[in-house]
Amino acid sequence: MKMDLDTLGILPPTHEPSDCEPTPAEIEQVLLDRLGRVRRELVKRDMAAVVLFDPAHVRYATGSRNMQVYSSRNPARYAFVPAEGPVVLFEFSGCEHLAKHLPTVDEIRPAKAISYYFNEKNTEAVTRAWADEIIDLVRQCGGGKRIGIESATPEAAFMLQASGFEVLDAQAPLELARAIKVPNEIKMVRSSLRAVEDGVRKLETAIQPGVSENAVWSRLHQHIIETDADFVETRLMNSGPRTNPWFQECSDRIIQDGELVALDTDVVGRYGYYADFSRTFLCGDGQASQAQKDLYAMAYEQIRTNMENIRPGISFKEYAERAWRLPEAYKARRYFALAHGVGMNGEYPYIVHREDIDDKGYDGIIEPGMTLCVESFIGHEEGGEGVKLEEQLYVRDDGKVELLSDYPFDSRLLGYT
Repeated sequence: MKMDLDTLGILPPTHEPSDCEPTPAEIEQVLLDRLGRVRRELVKRDMAAVVLFDPAHVRYATGSRNMQVYSSRNPARYAFVPAEGPVVLFEFSGCEHLAKHLPTVDEIRPAKAISYYFNEKNTEAVTRAWADEIIDLVRQCGGGKRIGIESATPEAAFMLQASGFEVLDAQAPLELARAIKVPNEIKMVRSSLRAVEDGVRKLETAIQPGVSENAVWSRLHQHIIETDADFVETRLMNSGPRTNPWFQECSDRIIQDGELVALDTDVVGRYGYYADFSRTFLCGDGQASQAQKDLYAMAYEQIRTNMENIRPGISFKEYAERAWRLPEAYKARRYFALAHGVGMNGEYPYIVHREDIDDKGYDGIIEPGMTLCVESFIGHEEGGEGVKLEEQLYVRDDGKVELLSDYPFDSRLLGYT
């Protein structure tokens, strides 16, 4: 069953090929526009350059994709992105040929192994050589003493500081650059979602009594790899009593007839873009219990109400105040965010519940160009099953809000069959 979007003032998802698959020319322009956004954020902060290790940030700024999971654990490849001047991609040894076609990369060099994982005894010498190379690149780009860095070893930052540089966190300019989507970037997001939705259909079909959670979840993995996605970032699929509290990872538990099965996709999908929506299913051919319907109705109403409040110009705190009010017995196990930004993974902003604003929240404005996920988890503080739902939306430049995710809700759990 699909949500009635007209009453919420939200545009429906599109499946038109021209809206869901960028052309080669559009892809090239997206890469250049993303790099342009990064450079503008550096100029705003008077930063000479950033050295990016986070594989999502490297891909955003340069378009290069290589060993994404491995690189998230090891500082094995990185990118030097100056406010002005040539972009240098430091690629894992032997992989230099992978990015030669990219319009955003001016030079490719072999990366230096600055991790203890590679050679503890030689780390200082290698890190010194790494720092000298970065310093030389900064000088070639006009100098400056403010450099952003992320996800490297502490020694790398210490070396730059010892050489007279002010070392800053590169995450701030990258997060704000990524938060506003450039023209045609949304086509990549839609492409990722359409592919993952097909994978979730295969997963839902596999939900049968007597099948393990892991076996069901593997159907999604197989499909997303077949459709050129990267990986699933979390293990959030669970069943029955393991649906509450949330954040219980997928396991070898056998799913039983009549149980709820909850999924959060969290897929780093096509073009590197996150497909992030949640659904809760009913295992078997029977009808849902009244307790299950009640849980689902609350989650559905929370999603519906909070989607309606997504509008450009609304502050994060105002959004939290307008949000659907959780019944008291469900507050303790609420999802940590009402909504969050999404692009190549979860990103700025994170909008928390009104109860959490003073402790965990911050303010800001919902802006055109943002893509946001609206979250719900409903689970009673005393236990029992829980329901997870989530939708992904786009705040368009014309001020209208478009639903990006397009997976039906369970009609049995909604009480329509």
